[in-house]
This record gives sequence, structure tokens and C-alpha cells, in this order.
Amino acid sequence: MSLRAAQKQMTYELFLAKALELFGTKGYAATTIDDIATAAGSTRTTFYLHFSSKADVMSALLTKVDSILTAADDPSLTEVVASGSRALIRQFLDRKLTQWDEIEPYMTASYQAAHEPDVAAKTEQWFESAVADMTAGLDRAARLAPDRRRIRCVLAFGQLEHMSRRYFSLGWRTPREICLDELTASWCYLLDAQND
Repeated sequence: MSLRAAQKQMTYELFLAKALELFGTKGYAATTIDDIATAAGSTRTTFYLHFSSKADVMSALLTKVDSILTAADDPSLTEVVASGSRALIRQFLDRKLTQWDEIEPYMTASYQAAHEPDVAAKTEQWFESAVADMTAGLDRAARLAPDRRRIRCVLAFGQLEHMSRRYFSLGWRTPREICLDELTASWCYLLDAQND
């Protein structure tokens, strides 16, 4: 990577970091492009060399959070679902719950920006991608009737997403281990997993 390309990438990352900080302190709606540029020690003109809008920044942050979440997936979500193993499902869910503190600033900002069409589309794409990965696991394992697989995955992943939203706004209102136990049991039922 050339020095110029490295500097451009550093500036891009600085804009993202400062935007995330500002979304956390001021809120998405109250944060302006000028606020982001100033916090990054830059200008509005330079901002527009990297992003087309504040919503574009939020979309980039969602791409970043997706990378954070999936980088830790070993085995992958598809492999976990295909295995039908209660232990692997619990391990996967435990890892997701552990990541919530790291991704909370990103997700809170994305909820505040949900009215932005690009952000809403990116969020929906993320949800559908996870459901497709899960459905591929059920297809690979040939568990459940084919016309039931996708809806079971929508329900399972929807539970995880809803729980995360509740956690981000309220914290653990029920002890974490109990939440993990019940979520695991629900996923095992929905995904027709084994009790191993």
C-alpha cells in the first residue's frame, strides 16, 4: 500500500471513529457533517472525498460491525446450524452475547439512524444474510421440511436481534445465564437440533 493510500485509509477510519463517538454523545440526529469533520481535525470537503452523507458513514459503520461479529465465528453460523449440536449453538450464542458490549455503540447509532433508507436497507441486508446462512445450514443437514426452514431461521435470529435491542437499552433484566439457557433452548427447538 502506498503512503498516499495509507493516509487516505487512516483519514477514512478517523472519520468513522469520530462519527461513532459523536453519535454516542450527541446522538445521530444532532450530529452534523461539520461536527464529524471538525472532530477528525479535517474539513467538510475532505469528508465528502470519503463519504456522500452522514447515512453513508452509518452504513460504513454497519459494515464494520458486521466484520467484528463474523470474524469471531468459528465455526461459521452455517456450520453451527448444520451440526444440530446444542453445545455448538450455545457456544455461538454465548459468543454473540459477549460481543454485545463491543458492538453497542454501533447498534445504538444504527437504531437512531433507522429512518435513513440506506441504513434501513443495510440493516435488512444484514438480517437476511444471517437468515440465509442459517437456512443453508438446515438445507445442508436436511432437517425440517424445506418450506419450514427459512421461517424457523427468521424466528430464531429475530429472537437474538430482539434480545440485543433490549440489552442495549436496558441491560440484563434477567440474569445473562438464564437468557442464554432459554435462547439456546428456543434455537434448538426452532432449528430441530439435538440435545448432546
